Amino acid sequence: MEGNRWVSQLTIAMEDTFALQLSHATEVGAIGAARAAGFGNKKGADQAAVEAMRTHLNSMRFSGRIVIGEGERDEAPMLYIGEKVGKGNGQAIDIAVDPLENTNATATLGPSALSVLAASERGGLFHAPDMYMNKLVVPPEAVGKVHLDDPVKTTLKTLARVLKRAIQDLTVTVLDRDRHEELIAQIREAGARVRLIPDGDLIPGVAVCMRGTGVHAVMGIGAAPEGVMTAAALRCVKGEMQARFWPKNDQEKTRLKKMGGDPQKIYSHQELASGKTIIFCATGVTTGEFLKGVRFFGGGARTHTLVMTNQSGKIRFIDTTHVFDKKAINYHLT
Repeated sequence: MEGNRWVSQLTIAMEDTFALQLSHATEVGAIGAARAAGFGNKKGADQAAVEAMRTHLNSMRFSGRIVIGEGERDEAPMLYIGEKVGKGNGQAIDIAVDPLENTNATATLGPSALSVLAASERGGLFHAPDMYMNKLVVPPEAVGKVHLDDPVKTTLKTLARVLKRAIQDLTVTVLDRDRHEELIAQIREAGARVRLIPDGDLIPGVAVCMRGTGVHAVMGIGAAPEGVMTAAALRCVKGEMQARFWPKNDQEKTRLKKMGGDPQKIYSHQELASGKTIIFCATGVTTGEFLKGVRFFGGGARTHTLVMTNQSGKIRFIDTTHVFDKKAINYHLT
């Protein structure tokens, strides 16, 4: 028994070490994007993040495969779906990446841009096509007590009960889109407040499961690839996500089915991120929910990174100082 416990502790320690190594990929991605931020060039910032993250991943001793990346059908030159990364030896893992989540905020130095990835053993992350999905994210107290198809008012009553507060004390995050007009009206009619965000529902989904953030649920239709990464994060913070793909036309339905998805099925976060081992890393590019943006100083930068694994149950916020040669910086603004 004692031997099994020691092996388990050793395995967790190894996973923590690997998670920290992976977190360096989001750190360099964030620094690359931040260097190109504020110039109104979101493509240039995204390119800088992609190149920096890819370089770091290829320096690591593992056999990686991109399952969610920059291009669904090899449309992007780097970090495309199916691309192999790493030195080709060591453990085989699947990786979902968004080198720059919220490119609009980066271009304007707005809030909540970040560099993010999730990783698992082979087959542990759903190969989500680049389309939308309808999502519901709730905190640990509500796990097993809500349903994606419940009326909005019913869901809010359930949340209020399990969180031991009035509906008027709840705040629901929703993407600010025309498609959400009815949803927003229903939330407000039920008595809860709506926090509208211009882009990026990934980190708000994580915030739902952390005390003190003031966010109690995420509702609405957002990107499916980000949904898989949110699901990976929720495997680490013990919240719940339910989601149904939202294809806009027959072509998207066909593509979804080809990739193994069902347009009628409600997926749990355990199904979208089913791996035994899950790693989630995110580094702020610009300051947002609970991650600070990259802060430059003479000859270096500071980054703020969230690192989580489902095995250890640890949630780390890491403030790192990076020292580099300013002459080597490529601004990627052409």
